[in-house]
Amino acid sequence: MKYMLLKTYTTPAFCDTPIAEWSPEDIQAHIDFQRALGEQLAKSGELVDAQGLAGPTEARIVSSDGRSAPVVTDGPFPETKEFLAGYWIVDVESPERAYEIAAQASAAPGPGGKPIGEYIEVRLVLSVPATDQ
Repeated sequence: MKYMLLKTYTTPAFCDTPIAEWSPEDIQAHIDFQRALGEQLAKSGELVDAQGLAGPTEARIVSSDGRSAPVVTDGPFPETKEFLAGYWIVDVESPERAYEIAAQASAAPGPGGKPIGEYIEVRLVLSVPATDQ
């Protein structure tokens, strides 16, 4: 079963300090943790994909009525917590395993190396049933 583990710009449970205010060493430790988690999941064969995404200042919202030129809106967006910061797609045997991985990701280090308690949304990736042709 494939699951997508999503992280947003929401303030984590145990850290009120925005990452932009962390020391360079704390930021590097956080990045190293993310890389190590990705390597661990790749080694176990559970990792399908993982990506960090550019911040909300680089985001664009596109809407279209299908007839005229699309409307492209750029930031700043007041509700940056709604923006996706990154994701993992994992292929695991059970939802419980996806929750274990999400818990591990949630405990990523922040200032002083303390776990920040990121909120990780876990969603089943739906598959399209095969069609007979």
